[in-house]
Amino acid sequence: MKWFAEQGHKVTGIDRSAEALDTAARFGRAILADLENAPWPLQNGKHTQQFGAVVVTNYLWRPIFPLIAASLAPGGLLIYETFSAGNETVGKPSRSDFLLQPAELLGAFASLRIVAFEEGFLDQPARFLQRIAAVKPDSPNPDLRLPRRLAL
Repeated sequence: MKWFAEQGHKVTGIDRSAEALDTAARFGRAILADLENAPWPLQNGKHTQQFGAVVVTNYLWRPIFPLIAASLAPGGLLIYETFSAGNETVGKPSRSDFLLQPAELLGAFASLRIVAFEEGFLDQPARFLQRIAAVKPDSPNPDLRLPRRLAL
């Protein structure tokens, strides 16, 4: 949050840890919410609040994939990075519930225009992960050609 706020963006952070949000609140709006056991905190009646960008790191709860996509405004950017299968060989998380399967983010966000995708092993610290950058189409009939590659 800090980096985005320093760039002049209004930011909203969501976490179930009040301690984490104490720090985050210095940079923008902080919402205390348990995404796994409570209603989606960005719901306003029948509508989900939308953002120009959604960034998810080191977190996986598959039931909210559609809500994450719905939280993107038309033309909005999703950046998602978390652990993937193989990580159990180098550390935590190690339970399969918390590890993406091969190319899982591509399927989960197939309704978006994929700009970049990466999966594999990184060292320092050793971890297996997937990364995706995707854009929500501006119109219901998007041009599905890939734009220039985006380095992650």
